[in-house]
Amino acid sequence: VSMQEFEEAIERVIAGLQKQTRIIDEEEKQRVAYHECGHALVACTLPHTDPVHKISIIPRGLGSLGYTLQRPEDDRLLVMRTELENRIAVLLGGITAEEIVFGETSTGAQNGLQRATDLARRMVTEFGMSPKLGRVHYSESRPSMLAVPSLPAELPHSEDTIREIDLEIRRIIDEASQTAHEVLTNRRAVLDHMAKELMEVEVMDADHLKRILDEHKTVPQIKPGTHAALGTATGGDEGSASRPPSPGPADAAGPGEPAEGA
Repeated sequence: VSMQEFEEAIERVIAGLQKQTRIIDEEEKQRVAYHECGHALVACTLPHTDPVHKISIIPRGLGSLGYTLQRPEDDRLLVMRTELENRIAVLLGGITAEEIVFGETSTGAQNGLQRATDLARRMVTEFGMSPKLGRVHYSESRPSMLAVPSLPAELPHSEDTIREIDLEIRRIIDEASQTAHEVLTNRRAVLDHMAKELMEVEVMDADHLKRILDEHKTVPQIKPGTHAALGTATGGDEGSASRPPSPGPADAAGPGEPAEGA
């Protein structure tokens, strides 16, 4: 059994079978390419992220139009807050790239949004990573087996606490989205280059990606959280053009996205 066969087996589990017969038009293909390259470029720019192993815009599975596969360099059980924030930024890189390039988003971002929101919620309710809510574990409501069905469900927390949890989740998502926006805006030339070549080859491996990044090495990378200092320089309307979760694809496009792709 060859390494290529092993990799194909892994991708089948993660993203489903290839759908070589599925035809997508050029406009949709371009959107998927930018979406996937958005994930990959944010992952390659921010520190404490898993290396990008492969980017694909070959349709797979049910509704998946593409995916970005990341692989960890080592086995770890502990993940720091900054790493989780950067993972969320990577998950939002696809939808952010669509906003920057096309001025609006698509349904292909559903899986990425769901995973980003779930991760932010765990940071707040399970990992005690919210400065506002403190080092508290907020359990989810689990109805008792002996509960009377006709009685209203008992909320585990007050309405004020639930609202604060939602606000903290939104804050984490908004800050990660801003970070992704800054990365892709500052490295727009790299994003365009990546998307153009991905449309031609359809599958881009780590070596191909590295060659592109090496051509743009003079472009400075930014650190997470710089949006606070940059102010309006890189902010503004995101629509204008100008684990611990387990490691896996950043995102897979379409309503049936298996991981995190276009």
